[in-house]
Amino acid sequence: MSTYPERRGALRRFAAGVVRPANAALTRRLWTGQEHVPASGGVIVACNHLSVVDPIAVAHFLYAAGRFPRFLAKDGLFRVPVLGRALLGLGQIPVYRESAKAGEAFRAAIAAVREGACIVVYPEATVTRDPALWPMTGKTGIARIALATGAPVVPVASWGAQEVWPYHGRPRPLPRKPVRVTAGPPVDLGGYGVGTADPAVTHEVTDKVMRAVTELVSALRGEPAPEERFDRGTG
Repeated sequence: MSTYPERRGALRRFAAGVVRPANAALTRRLWTGQEHVPASGGVIVACNHLSVVDPIAVAHFLYAAGRFPRFLAKDGLFRVPVLGRALLGLGQIPVYRESAKAGEAFRAAIAAVREGACIVVYPEATVTRDPALWPMTGKTGIARIALATGAPVVPVASWGAQEVWPYHGRPRPLPRKPVRVTAGPPVDLGGYGVGTADPAVTHEVTDKVMRAVTELVSALRGEPAPEERFDRGTG
């Protein structure tokens, strides 16, 4: 497997030059677990999703760990003038929900992982709707990417970005808020065969990934997670 060219190109250097100072200005970084992010080779990062700005915190965390993150992001962002072209240039992957093009993100993610990229997936497929902001049940896309490639799945959790910019709320940049980001060891998927697409297996793997992410969120919050995750339907 080739090592993805993590930091080549002026556009990537420019993006890093924007994201890092912006995150530093908005947040007090409290980071742990970066040693769990592989230094090279294809990897799938699974994150919880709280806020408009937690992708910035996660991107900075991964970049500082030596990886250039490529997010699976909703296609509407790619239709924004200038921003959309920049996102495509940076290798970000548009997700077309409920359309004939829905499978394109899945195929693009698999290809990128096989090339050695660091792919970031929000298994919930949206900002959490849980009233207490716990992770919800996940969609099976992340399991299908993992089972198709055999790449490690590293769980990452963040907490605090919702205080900077709550979903459906106004940004609150001041005072600077503490934002915690942590990574855990790769999820053990050794008992599952690479290449399987059995729906029962993909749901089981998705649940295992979500349990790992939820455990990290629980540790960051210092409180136990609910026994059952908020369910908007899995697929």
